[in-house]
Amino acid sequence: MSVRRHYLGLALFLIIGTGAIFVASALVFAQDRSHTDHARHIQSGDAVVPTMPGQDAFGTIQEIVRLLEADPATDWSKVNITALREHLIDMDEVTMRARANERALDNGLEITVTGQGRTLAAIKRMVPAHAHELASLGWSAKTQEIPTGVKLVVTASDPNQVIKIKALGLMGIMVQGAHHQVHHLMMAKGEFTH
Repeated sequence: MSVRRHYLGLALFLIIGTGAIFVASALVFAQDRSHTDHARHIQSGDAVVPTMPGQDAFGTIQEIVRLLEADPATDWSKVNITALREHLIDMDEVTMRARANERALDNGLEITVTGQGRTLAAIKRMVPAHAHELASLGWSAKTQEIPTGVKLVVTASDPNQVIKIKALGLMGIMVQGAHHQVHHLMMAKGEFTH
């Protein structure tokens, strides 16, 4: 009797084991097929996939790298993504951490932009560089370096532009002009630095 039970137990074990292996194999095959189908949908454009990279600086760098890769004239020996990354850090420092004390003038705005450490260094690199770009808008912009940052004075002769300057304040003025994106590409190519 015990030999018979032994063989029955062994047979049952083999049947269950084989069944488990079959089920596991079927699941792996199904997953592989699912991944293959998913990849095929993405490649064919059928699938909806996220477009946001999850972080703005990461997305900016990703976009620039794709543009460089798409351009057969890219000279990879000059490309400097690190310089672009440092500039994006500067932008974040000025946008998020700099303090701006604004004083209205009859013809514009005086802004004292201050910070410490990395923020101070970013202010001293970005604010004077941007002041030169404001002339294309018909505004006059002057900067003066001070120990804790930069004093920026933006003025205009057109009363409507004066109202606009006062309404914009520091960050509204800093985003004026469409040069930022072009500068980012030039920085990445090693053709421009602040």
